[in-house]
Amino acid sequence: MDSSNSFTIEEATIQEIHQAYAENKLTTRQLVDFYLQKIDTLNPILRGVIEVNPDARVLADKADQERQKNGGGSLGTLGDLHGIPVLLKDVFGTKDEMNTTAGSYALMGSKVARDAGVVEKLRKAGAIILGKASMSEWYKFRSLSGVPNGWCARAGQGVNPYVHSETPCGSSSGSAISVAANMVAVSLGTETHSSIICPADHNSVVGFKPTVGLTSRAGVIPMAPRWDTVGPICRTVSDAVYLLDVIAGYDPRDAATIEASKFFPNGGYKQFLRRDGLRGKRLGIVRHPFLEKIHDSAESASFKHHVDKIRQEGAVVVDNLKIADVETILEPNHSGEILVMMAEFKTSINAYLKELIDSPVSSLADIIAFNENNPELEKLNDHDQHTFISAEGTEGFGDQEKAAAEMLDNLSKNGFEKMMQEYQLDAMVTPGSRGCAVLAIGGFPGITVPAGYGKDGMPFGICFGGLKGSEPKLIEIAYAFEQATRVRRPPPSFV
Repeated sequence: MDSSNSFTIEEATIQEIHQAYAENKLTTRQLVDFYLQKIDTLNPILRGVIEVNPDARVLADKADQERQKNGGGSLGTLGDLHGIPVLLKDVFGTKDEMNTTAGSYALMGSKVARDAGVVEKLRKAGAIILGKASMSEWYKFRSLSGVPNGWCARAGQGVNPYVHSETPCGSSSGSAISVAANMVAVSLGTETHSSIICPADHNSVVGFKPTVGLTSRAGVIPMAPRWDTVGPICRTVSDAVYLLDVIAGYDPRDAATIEASKFFPNGGYKQFLRRDGLRGKRLGIVRHPFLEKIHDSAESASFKHHVDKIRQEGAVVVDNLKIADVETILEPNHSGEILVMMAEFKTSINAYLKELIDSPVSSLADIIAFNENNPELEKLNDHDQHTFISAEGTEGFGDQEKAAAEMLDNLSKNGFEKMMQEYQLDAMVTPGSRGCAVLAIGGFPGITVPAGYGKDGMPFGICFGGLKGSEPKLIEIAYAFEQATRVRRPPPSFV
């Protein structure tokens, strides 16, 4: 590119990339080459990318040719994601040369029957699948206590690009690391319990966890289908919304999208990117226990400052609210959440494995055996698999699991849902990722936006959570907050 060109790829948004395409300041091939070079340079340190698509440059050239035939093109002409590189968490099935392994060697060489539902939509929109992001192996579910966040056998330990000694969180660790460090334009993650919100929060990016069923999970390695959801991890709210607009909607291969498709608004979600989106919104703050868990004085002061800013932007802040039985909700072993997860994981992973065209393992029992037989690959001297073994010991969704699921439903209805309805709230505001359990057990949406940096430089965010289908309000709130604060900065250079 011409050195006099004012456009820079670092931190560029989807809109800015499309504008550069339209003005012939950038080609998709140049963009892909830039990101591949970034991966070559940074990934040995950060370990955010597990595998690069060997066809990435071919796909980039094809996108450039399509744009030339279309007369240059601009945003929306060929699709909002046309020529935009996307990194996928290593659980999204891709019918190409890449593996889909949940970070484990146990699934190396397995062959999916087709692209995951959201991957089909990305390709149709013209996106370039750049590669697979690293992650907490098997969603950290191999061993809830024995496997660190961001660690997987195939990539090693993911590293926070802001403070290398701090956790990147997980399980969508690589998706957040890679976007934060500008190794890709945008990424996709998944969340069952905090797996989008937490890594986005810890890596100073935007994480959007949609209502369960708003985005298809078909062809995605499952964790617990009643709570699993697919969502964007990006540097800006607008990029996350552009991505959500493409991947949301009905998929005949995922029954949950039938019910949730009623939430998809006519005209999509981009219409809610409103600078005045905080005006008139009612936002609730639950101080106990979320604010009590803040130990960094910079984060505490920042949260207070941002709440004041939210008021200045025209929102009504309802303070000192309470969620019934919140302590129980925040303890997944006590609430029954882990019990339900174990039963659902065994059933759903066995079903997923049977759908593969080819696979070295065909059941959870096979995965456990593979790990035991390959300790040098799966690092079993350091990281055990006791949660897998407990899950294998379950016998489906029996009376105990049904009772736990019913209890969780009641905790949600009598807690978060009741508070939201009683005070007529548009969103709950929480610092960091501390409110994720509340959103998880009800299948509720949430979006986290960068909110500051601690005394050691560690990022933190603010999360806005709402009731099912409240994405339009959450987008208005998050976008207006982002535009009013503009906190995010790229990580420090370390190479």
